[in-house]
Amino acid sequence: MTLGIKLDKPILLGSGFIVVILAVGTAYTLATQGTASFLSPTYLLQQLHFGAFLGIAAAGMMMVILLGHIDLSVPWTLTASAMLATAIGGVTGDITGIGVGLAIGLFNGIGVAFLRVPSMIFTLGVNTVLLGLMVMLTGGHAPRSAASDLMLFLGRDRSFGFLPHSVVVWAVVSAILVFILTRTPLGRYMYAIGNKESAAYLSGVRTRLVIIGAFVMCSLCAAIAGLSLAGYSARAYQAMGDQYLLPSIAAVVLGGTNILGGQGRYSGTVVGVILIVLLQSVLSVMQMEEAFRQVIYGAVIIAMLLVYGRGKLVQS
Repeated sequence: MTLGIKLDKPILLGSGFIVVILAVGTAYTLATQGTASFLSPTYLLQQLHFGAFLGIAAAGMMMVILLGHIDLSVPWTLTASAMLATAIGGVTGDITGIGVGLAIGLFNGIGVAFLRVPSMIFTLGVNTVLLGLMVMLTGGHAPRSAASDLMLFLGRDRSFGFLPHSVVVWAVVSAILVFILTRTPLGRYMYAIGNKESAAYLSGVRTRLVIIGAFVMCSLCAAIAGLSLAGYSARAYQAMGDQYLLPSIAAVVLGGTNILGGQGRYSGTVVGVILIVLLQSVLSVMQMEEAFRQVIYGAVIIAMLLVYGRGKLVQS
C-alpha cells in the first residue's frame, strides 16, 4: 500500500500543476469564446487529430525513458525523416524516411550501449549533426517537393468522414508497444534494466541489445510522426520537430513513468499526451507565447525529476 502511494505522488504533482493551468485557461476561454466553439466535437476532434503526432513521438520516448535514458535527437530525427522523404518523393521517399529513423535509432543505441556515452550527450550530438546535415542538403530551405500520397493518407485523410488516420496510426503504434511491454520478454527486460542495469546483466539479460532496441523504437516512432506531420502540412519544413521534444518528455513523466527509469505504464503516457494537448489548446486560445509554454514543460520535467530523485535517495 505504501509503495502505491509513493508511485502516485509524482503523477498527482505534475498533473495537478497542469490541471490548475487548464482550469484557469478553460474558464478564461469559455468566458471569451463561449462553450459552442471550445467544447464542440469538431474542435475536440481537431485537437485529437493534431495531438496524435505528439502521441506517436511520446510513445517512442517512453521506451527510452523506461530504461533511465533520454533521446534528445527526436526533433531532427522527425525533421530529417520527413524532409528526405518529401525530397525524394513517392514510395521510395516513404521507405527512405522510415529507413532514416531506423538508422538513427541504431546509431544512438550503439553509442549508448557499446560506447557507454551518456544518452543525453550522445543524442544531443546526433541531433546537432542532423541539423547541420539538413541545412547543408537543403540550403536552409524546405524541400520544394510535396508530401507523398502515403503521407497525406496518414496525416490528413479521414475515414468515415470524421476519424483522422493519424489517430488510427497512434492507436496501432500504441497497441504494438503495449504488447511489447506486457507480453514479451523484451518488455520485462526494459523494466529490469530501468531498475538496475547491472542486476539485469548479471541475471543474463543482453542489456546492450535491449538498449539498442529501445532507441530504435524511439527513432522509428519519431520518423512515423514526421511522415504523418508532413502529410498533415502537405510538406516538410525546417525545425518541424523542435516543438515535440519537451512536450513528449513532459507527457511521459506526467503519465507516471519514472524519468529515472524502471516504472511506468503506457496508459499513463496516453493520459499525459491528452493533458498536454488540452494545455496547448487552452494556451493557444489565450494567445500565450511559445516561450511561456516551454517554461511550463520545463517546470513539469524539473519537478518530476526532483520528486523521483528524492525517492531514489530515500530508498537507498
